[in-house]
Amino acid sequence: MADPKRVKMMQDDLSKLCVNTIRVLAADTVQKASSGHPGAPMGCAPMAHALWSAVMNYNPSNPRWFNRDRFVLSNGHACALQYCMLHLTGYDMTMDDLKSFRQVESRTPGHPENHLTEGIEVSTGPLGQGLSNAVGLALAEKHLAATFNRPGFDMVDHHTFVICGDGCLQEGVSAEASSLAGHLRLGKLIVLYDDNQITIDGETELSFGEDVLKRYEAYGWHVSSVSKGDSTDPAELLKAIEDAKAVTDKPSIIKVRTVIGIGSQNQGTEKVHGSPLGDEDLAQVKKLYGFDPEASFVVSDEVYEFYKKRADLGREAAANWDKLLAEYRSKFPELAADFERRMKGDLPEGWEKELPAYTSESKAEATRKYSMFTLEKLVPTLPELVGGSADLTPSNLTKVKGNDLDFSHKHPEGRYIRFGVREHAMAAVCNGMAAHGGIIPFGATFLVFTGYAFGAVRLSALSHFRVIYVMTHDSIGLGEDGPTHQPVETLASARAIPNLLVIRPADGNETSGAYKAALLQSSTPSILSLSRQGCANIAGTSIDGVLKGAYVVRNADPPSIILTATGSELQLVMQAVDDLEADGHKVRVVSFPCWELFEQQSQEYKESIFPDGVPVLSVEAGAATGWERYSHGQVCMSSFGHSGPGGEVMKYFGFNKQNVVEKAKKLAEFYAGGKAQSRVMKPF
Repeated sequence: MADPKRVKMMQDDLSKLCVNTIRVLAADTVQKASSGHPGAPMGCAPMAHALWSAVMNYNPSNPRWFNRDRFVLSNGHACALQYCMLHLTGYDMTMDDLKSFRQVESRTPGHPENHLTEGIEVSTGPLGQGLSNAVGLALAEKHLAATFNRPGFDMVDHHTFVICGDGCLQEGVSAEASSLAGHLRLGKLIVLYDDNQITIDGETELSFGEDVLKRYEAYGWHVSSVSKGDSTDPAELLKAIEDAKAVTDKPSIIKVRTVIGIGSQNQGTEKVHGSPLGDEDLAQVKKLYGFDPEASFVVSDEVYEFYKKRADLGREAAANWDKLLAEYRSKFPELAADFERRMKGDLPEGWEKELPAYTSESKAEATRKYSMFTLEKLVPTLPELVGGSADLTPSNLTKVKGNDLDFSHKHPEGRYIRFGVREHAMAAVCNGMAAHGGIIPFGATFLVFTGYAFGAVRLSALSHFRVIYVMTHDSIGLGEDGPTHQPVETLASARAIPNLLVIRPADGNETSGAYKAALLQSSTPSILSLSRQGCANIAGTSIDGVLKGAYVVRNADPPSIILTATGSELQLVMQAVDDLEADGHKVRVVSFPCWELFEQQSQEYKESIFPDGVPVLSVEAGAATGWERYSHGQVCMSSFGHSGPGGEVMKYFGFNKQNVVEKAKKLAEFYAGGKAQSRVMKPF
């Protein structure tokens, strides 16, 4: 049941004043910026007030307190609501921050960004992502509770609350994630659906006529509704939330009927969705709600004091949890040490010693197989490594000893997640797990299906989440499945995303190096691009070479031509060396597994790899886009692939020794006499 002390706070006119303060403050925030979305914050104000007043545990003095309830505003365009609540409850969100809404370098951007603003769990705005992240947050809570809690010591015991709108429920990613949440019976996930029946186009009936609650009931959710979501009396809403909390074996969705922009002259219409109210309308809203129409950004002492008392209850809960943690350390010292290490995001000491290493005599395997060997070593060493595949486990080879127990409602301690054929939700759920803390999530599928997931992958990068994407079948070399499954553009698309490592290892050592690089990046996600076709282990490759992004694996000093490649194509360029040297060329071979890591190196290092005056030929079975930054000529793809045996498809498109030798000779001839200016040299 709700805390009686908290409920008592809301049983008088002060509750009405608080709700109306939120409405007016949010409208002021949008009006000052001359940009934003006032309608949803005004309609959702009672929901926000109920959550922050009588439901959620949070601690503004320590926003990262591990056992806090998580809140996600999935309809992120309504972020003025969340910023106002952070201000009122005492987070580091000043009135000046509200006045700087949507301005450059403010802490109140136009949609919530977790890395900019304390109190924001995940970056939302692309609709459906926040709700899907919340599934990951709830999954992480359930897994960590099963891992660390002991009788009398509920170290992990909190809920995930979401406010979402119609748009979130129309997006396919939320359908994928909600289906998964129902299947996994994530009972501590509670969604408040703002049913205001308005989208940007107009009334939702223009495009959205389904019975949402029946759909969610079919997903396996507990469903309910609140008919008077605009009421400043929270009794009906609080009852629905308490009922939802009592259902522990199903996630819950509560449809809350509201009027968008309530109090505005244009309430209930799309006109208050994405535009400020305007001075005249805002003045009459203030008058309607008992505020001075001439004053802006006004909060009474009563309201501040009310939320201060509520925040004090959260501080008390956090202090009690700290005491429990001290007892936990005493009774379960090893468990507590691992728990605290994972809360901090630190890796266990010496973990990298488990990475497998290879010699040129080691058996050739596909890099997806080397990935499996690496996971076999890392999973027992890194208990925080939790993830799975989008129904491609036998192809991605991601299930190994140590994560052989599937996560389920019966076994929440399980570390392997059966995401099902839900690539987009998989990535979004991984973001939620990363946001929660205590887990390093990974998700796997074919590289070509990254296209389904890019919306969430992009947010992994923007949010600075350490998520590892294990993407196999990475080129036309996969063969018979043909061009629908052969990614030719995906690497170029992924490399265009800032703060994302795209690593295409060439052999066993580089696959180990790819995992090392990904795990060392505490605030950057990684895509590991892995082959179906076999890759020989090449003399000169190394685990730590990958950390440089590009490095020399075979040298001629000084070189007359440089061959560089990624993935399985590195063995191809190695095959071309002897023929080129027999023709008098001095050949340097550079493995180039990761552009992003290479760009982090010093200018001196980059010029040492690709010196001035030496032409560079790059070889990669994907689009040429971007390679002009490094190479003077490319053996790449300029079309979709074909169906056929992988080796034959590679030869058909020119990925064979003869073509590489021919192209290298022509390039060397064209740039004879040192005419090839290094592409990595700065112009000044």
